[in-house]
Amino acid sequence: MELAQVRLLVTDFAACYHFYAEVLGLKPQSGATSGPYEKFSPATGAAGIALQDRSMMAEVLGELGDSATGHRSLVVLRVDHLDTYCEEIAGRGAALIHGPAPMTDRMRVAHLKDPEGNLVELQEWLLLRT
Repeated sequence: MELAQVRLLVTDFAACYHFYAEVLGLKPQSGATSGPYEKFSPATGAAGIALQDRSMMAEVLGELGDSATGHRSLVVLRVDHLDTYCEEIAGRGAALIHGPAPMTDRMRVAHLKDPEGNLVELQEWLLLRT
């Protein structure tokens, strides 16, 4: 078994596409800016994040029609230089809600939300420094 992706069901596909591609700088697979589906990949690693229009999945399953409420996901991205990356994405419109700050003695984190309210955690692993 292999994890292919984490998929977020979204209502405002275009705003979320912009956030993951332009603000966070992840690479879109096809360039489908208006959906109903797109996968994003970081520069390294095999994991991916995908967006899918919530109404499309509601048609498939016969449910999920209502907007999501509360925090239902946490997307975690590892970055090498947290402070620098946070400055870069803030310049592209990201609004940090926490950090950068120590989480443990081995990790620093920052948190923000995508346009749908999904939490995004940026991690800098301190043990990887040489």
